[in-house]
Amino acid sequence: MSNPGDNPEQHQAPLIEHLIELRSRLLRAVVAILVIFLGLYAFANDIYLFVAQPLMALLPEGSQMIATEVASPFLAPFKLTLVTAVFIAVPYVLHQAWAFVAPGLYDNEKALAVPILASSVLLFYAGAAFAYYVVFPLLFEFFTQTGPESVTVMTDINAYLNFVLKLFFAFGVAFEIPIATFLLIASGATTVESLSKKRPYIILGCFVIGMLLTPPDVISQTLLAVPMYLLYEIGLLFGRFARRRKREAEDE
Repeated sequence: MSNPGDNPEQHQAPLIEHLIELRSRLLRAVVAILVIFLGLYAFANDIYLFVAQPLMALLPEGSQMIATEVASPFLAPFKLTLVTAVFIAVPYVLHQAWAFVAPGLYDNEKALAVPILASSVLLFYAGAAFAYYVVFPLLFEFFTQTGPESVTVMTDINAYLNFVLKLFFAFGVAFEIPIATFLLIASGATTVESLSKKRPYIILGCFVIGMLLTPPDVISQTLLAVPMYLLYEIGLLFGRFARRRKREAEDE
């Protein structure tokens, strides 16, 4: 039997308020991306040239990239500028997400979530920078020097963009491994000892993930798998540190 004081509208009101706030947060995030995109669009060609520089620096003098589709000279820089806008707006987008979920968190959860979010953003940026400054020069040097001498390298701008964006995303996600490892240990889902015993499987998993996330060549797969394993070890170190701090707090 229902309580006479219960009013269905009272239960619906908080849900509607949450939906309105969610819409407001999403709109702010979209507007931020749009504003950044409009500010960057005038430099779309310069941004593309910057991203293409690791390959262009290794091509023979006088070589250039080509466009095999009619709209590629416009769509490739447009697409890259939009992705760059999203990339730059990530901290603000995460801030909007945090402002939406924070009221429902406990103080100890808030204290843990803020550094994790900040570290996640920095690690993703670090992964993309590692791909651009370390992986791209090694990868493109290998590709441009192993082909037959009679073959002239003339890369399509759209194909090149899709290739590098996949690597940017793969390395950005791979650099989140310390955060994922730390959360697994901190939440009690696993232990440092258990993860340490599974190193052979982790190494194998890193190479499998590298095979799935990168183009089908051994060089890029290895350049992704090795940092993934090293980041996994860093996550274990942070997990040990967090466990030690927790024990010290309990003893006090």
